[in-house]
Amino acid sequence: MLNWDEFHEDEQSVTEPAAKAAPAPAAKPQPAVADAVAESRGSYRVAEAERLARARKSLEQLDVAAGLEELEMGAARIQVDDKQMINARADLNQLVPFKYEWAWQKYLDGSANHWMPQEVNMTADIALWKSQDGLTADERRIVERSLGYFSTADSLVANNLVLALYRLITNPECRQYLLRQAFEEAIHTHAYQYCVESLGMDEGEVFNMYREVPSVAAKSAWSLKHTQSLARPDFQTGTPETDQELLRNLVAFYCVTEGIFFYCGFSQILSMGRRNKMTGVAEQFQYILRDESMHLNFGVDMINQIKIENPHLWTPEFQDEVTQMILEGTELEIAYARDTMPRGVLGMNAAIMEEYLHFICNRRLAQIGLKEQFPGARNPFPWMSEIIDLRKEKNFFETRVTEYQVGGALSWD
Repeated sequence: MLNWDEFHEDEQSVTEPAAKAAPAPAAKPQPAVADAVAESRGSYRVAEAERLARARKSLEQLDVAAGLEELEMGAARIQVDDKQMINARADLNQLVPFKYEWAWQKYLDGSANHWMPQEVNMTADIALWKSQDGLTADERRIVERSLGYFSTADSLVANNLVLALYRLITNPECRQYLLRQAFEEAIHTHAYQYCVESLGMDEGEVFNMYREVPSVAAKSAWSLKHTQSLARPDFQTGTPETDQELLRNLVAFYCVTEGIFFYCGFSQILSMGRRNKMTGVAEQFQYILRDESMHLNFGVDMINQIKIENPHLWTPEFQDEVTQMILEGTELEIAYARDTMPRGVLGMNAAIMEEYLHFICNRRLAQIGLKEQFPGARNPFPWMSEIIDLRKEKNFFETRVTEYQVGGALSWD
């Protein structure tokens, strides 16, 4: 604990506590200014003369003119109309004035929804997981598969954000949200690790599942397929072909990876929590799903904004291709559902999940202005609809939670 009285003592007593017991030296007359400077320099080590000379020489050789040209010294201040989602020429370092208020609001909302995995009590989950008859084999399979897929899926999403999207999205307020999203993906990966460690699961088996279990590997491979080109250092937007490649990536990661691939596993784990099983894991997944819902909405807004600013990209052929991508993602998630639920469990089965995923597929298509592919598909899990794409909640899991702000807000009363 700091003792502020110490800061009133002379410098010698602070830096050399042992000298406190010695008697104070006799007062000396005030030295001249030059003598004071010399005395001060003698109390610390000056940089080596040769090294200091090199630093000064380097500064003399600094091409200030070139640097100012790079910064466009004297350029006019940024106007809102100078900003755009991709291929903007405006200064990316200037956050304001905002052009997309929705992007800044999502950044603020995401920051308000901050939570950490350690806030969730895992005691009941540990006891249930270690109990011989606590969970059925099918329920254990769901927990293992969910942690196996998600533990690396959010890392794939984070890699795409950091290595591809951030460089190519040319709007500062959107970039601000991308930074927040990247941090949230790190929290999600941390949450899965925290669950795995708490339950005493085989970490190597769980985290390598995306390379060992076919239904998990297929989804990861599909996502990686749409990252590879954008992650190349030499990839640049600016042509119809490369701009469409960026759009493909946005659809793949926001509408499919985060918008479809996550929903079977989330509904399974949250259904388990509703039955008072693995409530700690379910609570972690609830926080994560609410983050992901915001990610999804942000991605949809970016896609639609790019369409508005670049209508030449949204050709009938490209729309057909994007529809095909979303259908492929739906089929992969249905295959995952069949693998994780070979029999009925938790009030659901693969057939019911298939209709749910058709319903989700229709929503993703409609959100980016495309035709639904499964007319009449309904949501068999109405309790899930309360947490999809919403910040405010009512009676979720029959609790009194009305708004998610921090991790400690959730209650399983």
